[in-house]
Amino acid sequence: MLLSGGMDSATAAAIAKSEGYELHAISFSYGQRHAKELDCARRVGKSLGVKQHVVVEFDLRKWGGSALTDDIPVPLDRNKAFMSSEVPVTYVPARNTIFLSLALGYAEAIGADTIVIGVNQLDYSGYPDCREEYLLAFERMANLATKAGAADGRRFRIYAPLLHFTKAEIIKRGTELGVDYSLTWSCYQSLDAPCGRCDSCILRAEGFRAAGLPDPLLSD
Repeated sequence: MLLSGGMDSATAAAIAKSEGYELHAISFSYGQRHAKELDCARRVGKSLGVKQHVVVEFDLRKWGGSALTDDIPVPLDRNKAFMSSEVPVTYVPARNTIFLSLALGYAEAIGADTIVIGVNQLDYSGYPDCREEYLLAFERMANLATKAGAADGRRFRIYAPLLHFTKAEIIKRGTELGVDYSLTWSCYQSLDAPCGRCDSCILRAEGFRAAGLPDPLLSD
């Protein structure tokens, strides 16, 4: 389970757990400016009873190219239509491919066949590595490029249970499953309180509003 500390990955993990999967979490410290999400990932993993939680460290700041790993301003106060009109500067070059590749190695080593990722392409489709066709292509590669898939007869599955959910549907489903969203973090910009202005904060706020539920990070 790719566990970022955000509400999408927390919900995807809860769905997988409800379906009987034993959760082995993997998180990434890659030089992201919103590193608070790693502490949240640990707390979310503990709340879900993951069997093992591995944090892999590497530094994508070495080449930058993203507002999350470089000295590039995070976009603020954008509406959702504008967000999805282009690939945003918060896109980290090849990030999900890097993450999924490491998760694939982890899965092959421990004998897991399913890799769970909390992407969705409905409410925010600006990232090219959150699309269904990308996930299917990676799944095909995973089964061609590993000993487990090519020689041992195992079949890897890239499972994205939220792929066709809106943010409101994600929040409602997670609430049904008992996800504690006070443990999660979405803001790209702040490490103390959500800024309320970056794309991630705006989408989170709209999701809770559409779900008719309060965001526990803002309820004080």
